[in-house]
Amino acid sequence: MEHYFGESTPKLGFGLMRLPKDGSGSIDIEQVKQMVDLFMEAGLTYFDTAYVYDGGDSERAAKAALVDRYPRERYTLATKLCAWAGEHPNERDAKQQLFTSLERTGAGYFDYYLLHALQSGNYRMYEDFGIWDFVREQKAKGLIRHWGFSFHATPEILDELLTDHPDAEFVQLQINYADWENERVASRACYEVARRHGKSIVVMEPVKGGALAEPIPAVRDILHGADPNASCASWAIRFAASLEGIITVLSGMSNVEQMADNLSYMKDFKPLCAAEQAAIHKAQEAISGVRSIPCTACHYCTAGCPMQIPIPEIFAARNCQLVWGQLEQGAGEYAALTASASPASACVACGQCENACPQQINVIERLRECAAAFGR
Repeated sequence: MEHYFGESTPKLGFGLMRLPKDGSGSIDIEQVKQMVDLFMEAGLTYFDTAYVYDGGDSERAAKAALVDRYPRERYTLATKLCAWAGEHPNERDAKQQLFTSLERTGAGYFDYYLLHALQSGNYRMYEDFGIWDFVREQKAKGLIRHWGFSFHATPEILDELLTDHPDAEFVQLQINYADWENERVASRACYEVARRHGKSIVVMEPVKGGALAEPIPAVRDILHGADPNASCASWAIRFAASLEGIITVLSGMSNVEQMADNLSYMKDFKPLCAAEQAAIHKAQEAISGVRSIPCTACHYCTAGCPMQIPIPEIFAARNCQLVWGQLEQGAGEYAALTASASPASACVACGQCENACPQQINVIERLRECAAAFGR
């Protein structure tokens, strides 16, 4: 049976992963407060963070901007346990994350608690550490209201997990129109598996790390031609929110302007009509012909890189060439970046980046491509 809460939750959630930064590189709490106020004033309630976001600063920002300023019953807060975090992951440290998250946020309990970023290289760790039973126990104690997991692997593994753990109440999936038929991400196939098991879905990466807010020129022209007044980001978020069984669609907003844009069309959400769905289909066809590097700049790959290569930034410079045809600008960005950081050619092919990558990118191969393209 499908979990009951999916129909009543507003269709836009505030993802606290890409929060605005001030001049020192710290989270701009005052701007986050403004964004939280706008979000709450619009009648929206779902906030999403994680133990590992910004080294814990995301959860602390949730306390300062939300928990300390609003009655607990007025919002819902989600966070996540990352069993594979740290240099030497272990059961004790993994379970401690819940209590650390409670202390950082001051929330008292979490409305939604997730096993974080299950992938082919780490999902068995959650079983080995007894995390599935742990979250069940914490729900019984009242520290968790609903629990589920976020997922970045194959439909076959998702089917296995939902078969083995049928009491998982929801699944968080990467769903966007660019990845709908992407063989690595398999948005559509994973969505269909979750629905077949009767699970409601929280959507992450609807704008693909911001890539669909400023898509390739062909896609931009298609969408602007269909509706010149709608932002490209609005198409991506409404695509995901129009699917059946969606609890909410997370948007990692980075400034007040992005919040205002999202609220302009999600405060009173209307699903895509047939003509709009047709425009999305044309955009998908345009994307399928481009071999860009599908990096969302989550930086999971860089945490354990022995050579400290700025992988997402290098990929962004290469995409400047691949997607926009801006060869000189891409080369210039790469040169400026590697003047003080390791170049793509420094990769020692240890593979830790590929194990951590939620997008299943062949990072080693793409770094070699970048090294060849940029001449270092």
